[in-house]
Amino acid sequence: MDLNISLAPNILFHIGSLPITNTLFWSFFVSLFLITVVLTVKRSLKLVPGMMQNIIEIILEGSYGFIKTLTGSDKKTKLIFPLIMTMFLFIAIANLAAFIPGQSAITVNENTPLFRAVMSDYGMVFVLTIISIIIIQAVTITTNGFFGYIKKFFNFTSPLKFFLGLMDIIGEIAKILSLSFRLFGNIFAGEVLTMVILFLLPYIAPLPFMFLGILTAVIQAFVFSALTLVFITMATEISS
Repeated sequence: MDLNISLAPNILFHIGSLPITNTLFWSFFVSLFLITVVLTVKRSLKLVPGMMQNIIEIILEGSYGFIKTLTGSDKKTKLIFPLIMTMFLFIAIANLAAFIPGQSAITVNENTPLFRAVMSDYGMVFVLTIISIIIIQAVTITTNGFFGYIKKFFNFTSPLKFFLGLMDIIGEIAKILSLSFRLFGNIFAGEVLTMVILFLLPYIAPLPFMFLGILTAVIQAFVFSALTLVFITMATEISS
């Protein structure tokens, strides 16, 4: 087995000038899986729930309650819950899908792997981060108004407030870096570590690292969505 570690995803084919990478290809499967599950669950809802419906309801109610403890109101929670839950599920399922046995054996174009961990592609993580940041800024503008939003960063009433405004600009940039690099770094590092251990000591040795990788996959999905939730909640509480 060759040890082939690449920071960039592999290009499978092109649609016009658009390159389709193995991470993007895998993300389509993850999205299709989530859509199928949601539609199946929606159609099978019953007034007297079965065991599966009970489990799903417990998970959703627990998640809703957790988000409500941070937002402090039902109104905010109802608006934020679909976004945060979707982010968590997509990232968690995308991360866990990388541990499906046998997928690395499926190759195209001269041993190019067809599937790869979606979040090991920084471009994909960066897009999710930008979506989060745009929503955070939109919430801030909605809460404080456009001029209140601008005043948050450029306040000329005093030297101290002007300096703090510049610090806020740096803070917004830091959000992009902290959200994206935390998720990308952990998933990519876990993927590389598992590959190295599997190459050096196959069969038994990789199992503890794979278990740790599965745990990290869920934790990082929670951290990304939870930080997005915290930032959005803070944006709704900023006073102009």
